[in-house]
Amino acid sequence: MLRDDYFKKGREFFGVKYPIICGAMTWVSTPDLVAAVSNAGGFGVIAGGNAPVDILRQQIEETKKLTNKPFGVNLITIAPNYKQHLNLVVEMNLDFVIFAGSFPRQNEIEMVKASGAKTLCFASTKSIADRMVRYGSDGLILEGMEAGGHVGHVSLTVLLQQVLFELSEDIPVFVGGGIATGKMSAHLLMMGASGIQLGTMFAVAKESGVHQNFKNRIFRANARNAVSTPQFDSRLPVVAVRAIKNKAHDEFSKLQFDLLRKLDNDEITRHQAQMDVENFWIGALRDAVIDGDVDNGSIMAGQSAGLVNEELSVSEIVVGMSDQIELELQKVKEKLNLIK
Repeated sequence: MLRDDYFKKGREFFGVKYPIICGAMTWVSTPDLVAAVSNAGGFGVIAGGNAPVDILRQQIEETKKLTNKPFGVNLITIAPNYKQHLNLVVEMNLDFVIFAGSFPRQNEIEMVKASGAKTLCFASTKSIADRMVRYGSDGLILEGMEAGGHVGHVSLTVLLQQVLFELSEDIPVFVGGGIATGKMSAHLLMMGASGIQLGTMFAVAKESGVHQNFKNRIFRANARNAVSTPQFDSRLPVVAVRAIKNKAHDEFSKLQFDLLRKLDNDEITRHQAQMDVENFWIGALRDAVIDGDVDNGSIMAGQSAGLVNEELSVSEIVVGMSDQIELELQKVKEKLNLIK
């Protein structure tokens, strides 16, 4: 199988059959979904978010009961509970810890590695990628702005050229954002990626516990319906959120204007304003994912929503992507042989 050569680096890094990552998604990446991905041969990831420490511990323990395969825990470095989460994963001697939200300090990466875990860091620019490598991160994840949820401002196409092409010989580099086909994944692997990260496809999988209204809205969506939120003023820096456009998107714009007015009148601190922004998304996401309010809640999804139109099992996603990758690699080989 041609794919075996391209899977090798990611397989050895994670210890899995298929180097296909289920990106961490708050309210979505439950132990059931994470374990299902790992049991299918992929790599599941628990979303730490800003969960109470006891809840995160419970999720890790429950996932361990559901699978004996490798999985990771995603920590948000800008979350209020981050320090407690960091101490927890060190205490629990996990196999993999992924830093997201912003870049971690060098001593934090060293703490986690000293506990026996491998580390992964997101890199939205070449300079951040270089810094994370210097800090000792074992691998990198490049997530383009096409992805769902909290995103950066650089497309995967540019990140591939800036980071993947420069560093993939030295360190495992995994890529995500707007990916929903094995054909695309095959070409990313040929470019040097060690594996693929999917989010939206897994969010609507049969094993995903999200409300059926949430899934159905994604199935009906076009790529252009998944839009990112704007930032109106530098005094209120917000991380862009990509979701299916609905009333929540408009309400978030109103919230920003209201918070900026309060900042002008010294009615609120900048920190509190930023907390209000994050609390808005946490609540709105729960409304859509758990309660099925897809008009007022947040339907976080990537632009790959335009490519996702059916509810597949996790196994069908993982194995299907792998088979599609093999098919495309064989086609490329045949074309190259014709050129000779």
